[in-house]
Amino acid sequence: MQRSCLLGILMLALLLPGVQTASARSAHASGGHAAKASAPELRAREAKGPYYVDFRARTAASWGHAFVWYGKTSERAVEVAGLTPAGDTMAYMLGYFTFVPSETGASYGDLDPDYLTASYRVYLNEADAKRVFAYIKKLQTSSPVWNAETANCTSFIGSIASFMGLQTPVRWRRPEDYVNSLRDMNGGRQIVRLAAEQ
Repeated sequence: MQRSCLLGILMLALLLPGVQTASARSAHASGGHAAKASAPELRAREAKGPYYVDFRARTAASWGHAFVWYGKTSERAVEVAGLTPAGDTMAYMLGYFTFVPSETGASYGDLDPDYLTASYRVYLNEADAKRVFAYIKKLQTSSPVWNAETANCTSFIGSIASFMGLQTPVRWRRPEDYVNSLRDMNGGRQIVRLAAEQ
């Protein structure tokens, strides 16, 4: 039974060569990703907060992928965090049956605007951004495994949204639906203020 199941997974893996989660740890947006802002746009951004977290979804060969961009609005560099299986097709397929090692940085397609299917950006002041960014880094180091049902990309970004005080949808949604629902549940709110630390 186990041998035939494993053989079936291997055959499926060969049929889906496009499912990849190649690591792309150097997460800096290329020249086409951020246009130079005018003075009124910069003032509008600063009124919202000079920092941001952008909840994003993109296409993939399977269900899609949810992740976050975060950083400072005045800088072109962008940090990327998301939860994917480490490796390629085989790890992805096994992740439907068991826990597999994960990667929590940028994955293939996260920096390419052509793959983007949904985005919900919220702005933060500096003090709140420091807390949120530290939480994201902590979440990245404490997420050693991926599983399609329980420890997946939508649960990962949902943890970030919850930490920020946003309402979150259930994690068993396609990434595009998850990000759009996250935006809708929060009324498209663009500014987040964290509760005072206890």
